[in-house]
Amino acid sequence: MKIQIIIDRRMVQVDDGTTVLNAARKAGIVIPTLCHHEALKPYGSCRLCMVEIVQNKRHRLVTSCTFPAGAGMEVFTETSRVKELRKKVVELLLARCPDDLLIQTMARHMGIESSRFRNKENKECILCGLCVRFCEEVVGANAIGLSNRGVECEVTTPFKASSDTCIGCGSCSYICPTGCIEMVEDKETPGMRKMNIGNLFFETCPNDYKCKDCNIDQQFIEETKNVIARFRNKFSNFAD
Repeated sequence: MKIQIIIDRRMVQVDDGTTVLNAARKAGIVIPTLCHHEALKPYGSCRLCMVEIVQNKRHRLVTSCTFPAGAGMEVFTETSRVKELRKKVVELLLARCPDDLLIQTMARHMGIESSRFRNKENKECILCGLCVRFCEEVVGANAIGLSNRGVECEVTTPFKASSDTCIGCGSCSYICPTGCIEMVEDKETPGMRKMNIGNLFFETCPNDYKCKDCNIDQQFIEETKNVIARFRNKFSNFAD
């Protein structure tokens, strides 16, 4: 069933259930996004695609990539509320990733010269989640995930150990908007590749695990691997 909505005073006809973002794109209206990709389920985490809608005389700010278009709905993509929200999001990202070309370009486009916020450590990852979701939804490997919360959130493998489920396909590197994930040669397995996730993930300690904290972490990882191995062997024997 077709429905009609108004986006920036343009009448747009779309299929019922179409997201506001896709409806806007059909009309040639650009809404910025960072966490959205056509091959993945709508996520709505970056908040850059926020728009203001009017429905039943009620004004609301919604994420256009997840919000379904409704008959008679009116959408505004460039109101003062929307612009201010997007600028704050980009300003926070600029504080986190001041050296990233994509974020710098978006900031200049929005008239942001520098960020008012300060971060204790420059990052490369903007936590859009594209790599994690692509690895799960498309590749089906689930080799990486988002760990921790708040400012400590990062993309990593379980226990920050070498991933046994990574197939080295490079999809995470391809879809990463900032280029902080690269596929490098696996010296331990000639002809194979492994992930290097910017400054967030290290497979080996620069001190060869000689420091106290690393010894504890490495011991925990090895013990966990042993438990998993014993479980797999037990399940395999049971299956036979």
